[in-house]
Amino acid sequence: MTFLSLQNVAKAYAGVPALRRVNLTIERGEIHALMGENGAGKSTLIKILAGVVAPDTASITIDGQPVTIESPKAAHRFGFRFIHQELNVVPALSVAENIFIGRRYPVRAGVFVDWRQLHATAHDALQRLGITHIDTRQKMARLSIGDQMLVRISSAFLGESGAPARLYVMDEPTAALTREESERLFRVLREIRAGGGSVLYVSHRLDEVMALCDKATVLRDGETIDTGKVAEITHDDLVALMIGRKVEEAYPAPAVSPSPNLALEAKDLVAGRLAPTSFNLRQGEILGIAGLSGSGQRDLMRVLFGDLPVDAGTLSLHGKPYRPSGPAAAWKAGLAYVPRERRSEGLMLTRPIFENITLAHLGRQSLGGIALTPRAEKLFAMGLGTDVRLRATGPRQLAMELSGGNQQKVVFARALGGKPRVLLLDEPTRGVDVGAKFDIYSIIRDMTAKGMAVILVSSDLPELIGMCDRIAVMRDGAITDIVAAAGLGEDDLLNRCYGRLPPAAA
Repeated sequence: MTFLSLQNVAKAYAGVPALRRVNLTIERGEIHALMGENGAGKSTLIKILAGVVAPDTASITIDGQPVTIESPKAAHRFGFRFIHQELNVVPALSVAENIFIGRRYPVRAGVFVDWRQLHATAHDALQRLGITHIDTRQKMARLSIGDQMLVRISSAFLGESGAPARLYVMDEPTAALTREESERLFRVLREIRAGGGSVLYVSHRLDEVMALCDKATVLRDGETIDTGKVAEITHDDLVALMIGRKVEEAYPAPAVSPSPNLALEAKDLVAGRLAPTSFNLRQGEILGIAGLSGSGQRDLMRVLFGDLPVDAGTLSLHGKPYRPSGPAAAWKAGLAYVPRERRSEGLMLTRPIFENITLAHLGRQSLGGIALTPRAEKLFAMGLGTDVRLRATGPRQLAMELSGGNQQKVVFARALGGKPRVLLLDEPTRGVDVGAKFDIYSIIRDMTAKGMAVILVSSDLPELIGMCDRIAVMRDGAITDIVAAAGLGEDDLLNRCYGRLPPAAA
């Protein structure tokens, strides 16, 4: 039976349509995928459901009765719960307090906060996802990004008085989660479906959609393209509907083979939580870094980019000793870094595109190293924007107004602006749609064809296998295995991450 129906939804901003003729119907006891490239209109539709944005036109019914979602309070009253892609957390507050954001605290005598009850209820919400390793009294700032996302997801399942939850809207909920954490979430979502609840699930991870969802609605350019049962459509068909063309290959083929000359070498490297680690990277090579969450990938990238001091061991860059005193020294030495959290670590969201791109290259855009030349800045940024296939209204557009894929391209443009010889990529396609992913993969291939060496950290195993020449496996802070990517299966790579297979022959 139909629970929620949205028909002929339209919304324009300053005369530019974001949605036009969008139709979406969600049944009771259904997990429904909302698919589309960044910029297709998914976020606007979710904001309309949340009561944050008012549609220009729309016919909305719940259980067959016409409704108006005039505010977030109304959305909550209708039983809608939202988990957004961007983390809305208060770092200085505890886990329990973050779980209760937007809700009334339990009180004693009608006045005093019942802290014991608050923490007990928050603990129960975490238990719903099978989370036992997070202390509700711990500050959010001390948690990893993945654990912070688990806390925010748990808050949606918090038991409360008032209107019961009937629809969970989840926007890229697994973007920062490991496979195990994602499976815990999927188990809960299946329980919700079995109990008659509904889920609107937004994800760029097509394998998740195919395995989890009952139906899918595809948006493109603000319009509904198709709705159908997931069991009756293929992965390739879904991609074609989203981007309006067939993608014959998910990963562009390399144009040339890596050079035998070394770009970077580490011997018995120790830094932060890194145990003695050794590896090498050849010119024109893409070396993948795989491993379970917290295996040392982040510390490895930080030490290579000069954000974490070397405690022991050696690094060499193109045959010369390399020990950067900080990120500025790494940039100067010819390394560039694309961080995993583009919004918090890579972008000035309230500043224009051109300022974000030129930030690390201001010396080249100034007269005598003193006075900036805005015209040169904009021309420099526009050229790099073209190189990375950036879609924007112009160099003055604010970074916060771009889709996730185009925000990532801005970070790539800045990284490539210094013509680096080594590029460090930490989850470069997280939260990026399939079309933008292919663009990013093509950019990486173009750079390696020119001799640039790349280190690619990713939790997406198909991405590692499809893009890399070799894959280094990290466990307990050290590289324990390095294998050729060609012919490697996902199960084989995952078993190596768990240490279930012996290291490959050197």
